Amino acid sequence: MTQTKLVLLDRDGVINYDSPDYILNADQWLPIPGSLQAIRRLKEAGIEVAICSNQSGLGRDMMNQHDFAGIQHKMMTAIAQAGGQIDYMAYCPHHPDDACACRKPKAGLLLEAMEAVKSDVSNDEVVMIGDSLRDIQAAHCAGVRSMLVGSGYGDAQKILSQAQLLDGSMMLYDNLAACVDVILGEVS
Repeated sequence: MTQTKLVLLDRDGVINYDSPDYILNADQWLPIPGSLQAIRRLKEAGIEVAICSNQSGLGRDMMNQHDFAGIQHKMMTAIAQAGGQIDYMAYCPHHPDDACACRKPKAGLLLEAMEAVKSDVSNDEVVMIGDSLRDIQAAHCAGVRSMLVGSGYGDAQKILSQAQLLDGSMMLYDNLAACVDVILGEVS
């Protein structure tokens, strides 16, 4: 694997548990075991980390900005307490019907984060880690590598089969920690 300098993370299903009913307040935000430590390990290795997350609960009026800020605060505090850091946060607040340029599977969030964090990084030095086909499609559109985790709530095997149509070498990893093991070369 090419040396990674920037890791883009989906939030729900990668860093924290996801729900088909959305994560709508800070009480519902619960980290997936090992995810916060994985972010710390990336930072210790000198790798930049950004979050690229669709948050259509805002556009659907299922939560307000105050609730969203509470979720973000809880997450950032937990990451910091684990010794990690997020270098940039890009999120799409739009309803899926808004036809915005940022909502994954479009590349807008990823391109925004790449520009904000390290504009001198080449695309082959960037990895997007996600739990949905939208994440893999966005990475494909942005021209960056991607890794798929099975820690989201969707049918991971079905998502893998669909993702392999874009990238025949796509593999499914248990969670963010397993992806970081590969990125850091601890396992192959």
